[in-house]
Amino acid sequence: MERDLKKLVASMTLEEKAGMCSGADFWNTKAVERLGIPGVMMSDGPHGIRKQEGEADHLGLNESVEAVCFPAACATASSFDVDLIRQMGEILGEECQAEDLSMLLGPAVNIKRSPLCGRNFEYFSEDPYLTGKMAAAYINGVQSWDVGTSIKHFAVNNQEYKRMCVSSEVSERAFREIYLPAFEEAVKEAQPKTVMCSYNKINGVFASENEDLLTKILRDEWGFEGYVVTDWGAVNDRVKGLKAGVDLEMPSTGGYNDKKIVEAVKSGELDEKVLNRAVERMLKVIFSYVDHRHSEAVFDRDKDHEKSVEIETECAVLLENNGVLPMKEEQKIVYIGEFAEKPRYQGGGSSHINSSKVVSALEAAQEKNRNVTYVKGFSSERDEIEAQEVEKAVQAAKEADIAVVFAGLPDAFESESYDRKDMKLPVCQNHLIEEVAKVQPNLVVMLHNGSPVETPWAEQTAAILELYLGGQGVGEACDRLLYGQANPSGRLAESFPLRIEDNPSYLSFGGDGKTVDYTEGVYVGYRYYEAKKQPVRWAFGHGLSYTEFKYDHLTVSSKELDDENEIIVEVDVTNVGACAGKEVVQLYIADKNGTVNRPVKELKGFTKLFLQPRETKKAQMKISARDLSFYNEEIKDWYAPSGTYEILIGHASDDIRISCEVSFTTKKQLPFQVTGTTTIGELLADSRTAAATMELLAPLQQNGENGEEISEADQQMIQAILEGLPLKSLSIAGVTGETIERIIYKLNELC
Repeated sequence: MERDLKKLVASMTLEEKAGMCSGADFWNTKAVERLGIPGVMMSDGPHGIRKQEGEADHLGLNESVEAVCFPAACATASSFDVDLIRQMGEILGEECQAEDLSMLLGPAVNIKRSPLCGRNFEYFSEDPYLTGKMAAAYINGVQSWDVGTSIKHFAVNNQEYKRMCVSSEVSERAFREIYLPAFEEAVKEAQPKTVMCSYNKINGVFASENEDLLTKILRDEWGFEGYVVTDWGAVNDRVKGLKAGVDLEMPSTGGYNDKKIVEAVKSGELDEKVLNRAVERMLKVIFSYVDHRHSEAVFDRDKDHEKSVEIETECAVLLENNGVLPMKEEQKIVYIGEFAEKPRYQGGGSSHINSSKVVSALEAAQEKNRNVTYVKGFSSERDEIEAQEVEKAVQAAKEADIAVVFAGLPDAFESESYDRKDMKLPVCQNHLIEEVAKVQPNLVVMLHNGSPVETPWAEQTAAILELYLGGQGVGEACDRLLYGQANPSGRLAESFPLRIEDNPSYLSFGGDGKTVDYTEGVYVGYRYYEAKKQPVRWAFGHGLSYTEFKYDHLTVSSKELDDENEIIVEVDVTNVGACAGKEVVQLYIADKNGTVNRPVKELKGFTKLFLQPRETKKAQMKISARDLSFYNEEIKDWYAPSGTYEILIGHASDDIRISCEVSFTTKKQLPFQVTGTTTIGELLADSRTAAATMELLAPLQQNGENGEEISEADQQMIQAILEGLPLKSLSIAGVTGETIERIIYKLNELC
């Protein structure tokens, strides 16, 4: 249905237009009934719908409808499977259509700067490339049902402490390389219907008033076509926000800010064209839903529950295994820990789902008549050592073939609105695990958590399986994985440091309540650990399988790359084990040109292959100039120097199996102004001045006095001195000031 939105906007009164720019209540937009403009409802996500039941109240506190809780982003990112997350998005899109929800508020793509962020369970990864690919797939899935998404929280919202007012102080390079690329990828590849601006300030400017962010970058650079909505209550100055690019304020302010918009237009402070543009953007999105309702949509909770089980099965990460897994039907097993009976499968806060069905690992085992007994061991909610429970657990572990401890973080340990204090599991859990390990070598630990935890007992265990917050199907997925009905194929989307003090943001995370300095720059996660050679418990990309994979025959479509072309990278992957499994093939790029301040390697490609025993498949990925580039603040653009780059293919960031080199040539030239303080080394490094500089140096590199040969040590010393020597100091080599000025003039002619 074609609609003339400009004509519709022109038919609205000033008050009606201002009213469209804020919510009717907590979840609904305003209607203009006389013009046929309906109000539409939105719902929290991202891993399930949280539609408020009955009439919407102003605070959004009423009970939500029963829905299916899918694995949280901390889990789904670990699948490294864009097809899987698109399927999950498609299911959520159909559920929204069936429930008459026009918008699902997600995905959340903020980077995991520190394991302590209380909302990390909703975020995908520490890596911007992986985050962007997963986000785009999710958005494309949901929006295939003509339901909008709201990618959030834009931008640099990486902590909960003082999130509504703190200023994230970040360099332009880190901003562009780490914190924006996931949003950029999602906008360019999936066009989310809305972008949600965050609460915080960015370098002193509220995100809700940041024209550079919301207009120049988001719309002008990336081509965003939808509307910008605030996080709930994120407005600081409504008129400033409207000018900057915020279209919709949520939730309702009872008309307070609407009046400010009207007054600003009447006084001439706000151009009415700006208001018209915002309303037109909103109407475009509203009618994209209203005009494309799907009467065939069905919310089949049982069917979708089964899909949630399948998804979690693909997400769980096998961190350690000495061969104890998979377990055998005839073995005597004891499950220890209340999470076996009451799994923690989702986080707290706005994404909390009223789940339609939850099956624990214990119930799944009982339904299948497994040879499993259960001991509580510790509470899933309190951190209290119960001596009698520990004694029962130890005795049961002694009598079993395998002891499986279901550990994790209680609800109170991680949630929206506050950050974690440390990376530790509850003391009672660590104590029980250590006591069980003393009597049972076949100890398996199952982790239920939304972010990394310290594991001081890791060396004492036979296997560790990271379930993350796996949604309402986590118990059934756990059963399948433990008993080998499914082969673990998840890979860590974040590094697990040995302790929180090892994290690059340790000294600055949280800040002083007013500002938080991102002092680590681009060295987030594995970028830091690799550069620092800092040992970690488990590296980014790590994950084991019940089979093994071999990499062979790495080929590239060309050994040469330039600003325009792409290179296709292919590698053969063979399942050399005895059971079917999936391998996540990871491609990293390394700059081998000595470029200052570049990470050792960066993820720039991945694909997931399913392989039968002895089967070989070819993994194929592409790389372009952007994949080799860093953000250069001097030219305000992406830049990679001409030279050599290494393509690294591996099983994890710390497990590279095969590699090759390619050469890159760029036509981009960095600005270069030669002055008296320009060093010889800088001149030699630039292709425009290198040859002339070599001619200049020739007379200065003659043999020593009386023609004797200069020693190697002296040669190195002279070379080092010359490379660091500014042109103005050539006078120490007898060069006159007039000559130095002529040299500077001639070199500038070359640049």
